[in-house]
Amino acid sequence: MDFALATDSEFKCRACAQCLGRGCIGQLPGMGGVWQSRNFLLNCAAWDALPADDVPVLPEHLGIAPVTGAVQNIGYANEADFYLPYFSAAKKEGIALCVGDGAPDEKLMLGLSAVRELNASAYFFLKPYPDEKLFERLEWVRGAAVAVGMDIDAYNIVTMRNQVSLERKTEAQLSEFRHKSGLPLIIKGVFTPDDIELCRRVLPDIIVVSNHGGRVETAECSTAEFLAANSARLTDVCGELWVDGGIRKTRDVQAALTLGVKKCIAARPFIAPLIRGGEPAMQDAIRAFFNY
Repeated sequence: MDFALATDSEFKCRACAQCLGRGCIGQLPGMGGVWQSRNFLLNCAAWDALPADDVPVLPEHLGIAPVTGAVQNIGYANEADFYLPYFSAAKKEGIALCVGDGAPDEKLMLGLSAVRELNASAYFFLKPYPDEKLFERLEWVRGAAVAVGMDIDAYNIVTMRNQVSLERKTEAQLSEFRHKSGLPLIIKGVFTPDDIELCRRVLPDIIVVSNHGGRVETAECSTAEFLAANSARLTDVCGELWVDGGIRKTRDVQAALTLGVKKCIAARPFIAPLIRGGEPAMQDAIRAFFNY
């Protein structure tokens, strides 16, 4: 198997010519996924099987996915070195900035600092910490967030087990979180029938269909397949429907738009060019999605 390796051999991302989940199998922590990257591989392969209308893909249809753990997962020498160029390239191309959360707290703070340095605003995805800690984090991001929500599946992320206390959030907890934030509510990690029912009761502003890039132990399925089976039910219970997982090319975005999605978010296809060629290379990778 041929790989176009990043210049710095310390990077865990193999910078494959095509990011399809094959180069990082077994890498966790790293760029891979659970079960020998089974869902990661399915995510990448499934979009081609879906119909896609030939519609323009514009910057408003794309965003960078929330990423933390630059040292553990990507191989940066310093966590702080990742966030500013990642967000800056996205901002220059006019696509949405999504900021992740992690442990230790500096990961969220570094993302927040980069957004503020760019005089930008972003969508913030907090981990489902116990409420007291969660509400504290909410105050940290206030003023920089256009919307805030949670990775509801994050309690099941293999790489965060035994590091922090995360919990599965209830309808009441999500409603209280929305009330305290006063901002549009995002629920990310929707991938099971129970998740759909939770969304039906909460009615979030944004739903993100996601299996965390194949990094959570959940049903064996691709996000494209889950979206195709459930898009009608999901669009009925939210303001906007988003998706991540395996988005690699213009047609993938078009397939998602055909199913009612408003925005696709991705990380791995942007991280590979970023570590190879810095911001300009990541900007080129972003522009490759557009067809206007």
